[in-house]
Amino acid sequence: MLTDLHIIQQQAAEKENENDLFQSFLKKQNAETIDRIVFQLNEKIAAEIDCTTCGNCCKTLMINVTEQEADNLANHLNQSREFFDKNYLEKSTELMVINKMPCHFLNNNKCTVYENRFAGCREFPALHLPYFVKRLFTVFMHYERCPIIFNVVEALKKETCFEK
Repeated sequence: MLTDLHIIQQQAAEKENENDLFQSFLKKQNAETIDRIVFQLNEKIAAEIDCTTCGNCCKTLMINVTEQEADNLANHLNQSREFFDKNYLEKSTELMVINKMPCHFLNNNKCTVYENRFAGCREFPALHLPYFVKRLFTVFMHYERCPIIFNVVEALKKETCFEK
């Protein structure tokens, strides 16, 4: 199990062409079968990796926030929405995102608002969600960012008998 981000990033760069071929290979496979394999691999691999030793997602991801999520967290923090928005969010006409990386709520690789975290945080790395093959762009965008994704993808190559 590889968890060192520097090694993961180095291997990700070395495997760029291989991963392009793997994505093409996956698109030709039965999507439900791939989901089933990914779910099993994710369950096994995620249990072996302590996210608090890494925290890279909280350090590097731009998280979308809904109005309801902002309301909930502002209430949890006993802050007005105006204060919360001013201090923690970047807004456009269509989106709200956390305005700082690493996340304001990350302390010693742990989320200080874990029970009230945003849906994007709850979902990541999203390997428990269906339609893996339809999300390959996102998966491989985070391949070098997350040890769980990296290890699941590498194990998936073996499980599917992918040949480089």
